[in-house]
Amino acid sequence: MITADQAFMSIPYGLRKPLIEEYGNIVNNYMERRWTPSELSGGRFCEVVYTILNGFSSGNYASSPMKPDNFVAACRRLETDASNPRSFQILIPRILPALYEIRNNRGVGHVGGDVDPNHIDASAVLSMTSWIMAELIRIFHNMPIHDAQKLADSLVDRRTPLVWQSGDIRRVLKPTMTMGNQILVLLSSCSTEIATADLLRWIEPTNRSYFYRLLRTMHSSRFIELSSDGTSIELLPPGTAIVEQLIIDMGQYTSQLD
Repeated sequence: MITADQAFMSIPYGLRKPLIEEYGNIVNNYMERRWTPSELSGGRFCEVVYTILNGFSSGNYASSPMKPDNFVAACRRLETDASNPRSFQILIPRILPALYEIRNNRGVGHVGGDVDPNHIDASAVLSMTSWIMAELIRIFHNMPIHDAQKLADSLVDRRTPLVWQSGDIRRVLKPTMTMGNQILVLLSSCSTEIATADLLRWIEPTNRSYFYRLLRTMHSSRFIELSSDGTSIELLPPGTAIVEQLIIDMGQYTSQLD
């Protein structure tokens, strides 16, 4: 599988590294329901992407992200270069100011903003940054948008507070959790489908027959997508919703211990 560095190899390291880091922060903070940091990262993400587009247009990349004095005007100037792909000339330069606006004027970038950060804002940030990442990959790698989106989704090593990871081993930190919930939580910590054999190794069930039967039941209930040969598994949106609630419940339990 292509790595994050390989996905953006044509971009200088000083821009490639913060691009991947900021996107990773957005995805992981969203998963952990830390919506204020998610929006703050959206602003920094904008500056990195703007610098990349500006370098692509001029043919001379800056060594590190830069923050224009007038971000909106700087993005509008990108629209004057008709030699760029349309998404680099029109679409992304018009998305970036909106993404930046959420960061600056909706209770995130400054104390006393007119609206407190919330789930809707964080969801908007995640959706816009995810699309931008996929579009960058599509242009730099000349691939269909569907493939680019799958690649973008695979770039982030997702953190889940319920999962401990060391090397290729993952463990649910709440051993009393039902096996079904453990399956969902472990899947949520992976950015792509995983091998059933790996999941079996992480859970270490005492009854393997029950484990495989449970996978088929969860597949029928559309919590997971089990491959036709049973060798790989992917988390589906209903399963993600359950994991999000488990994370909320864990946060409430932790706050009671403070």
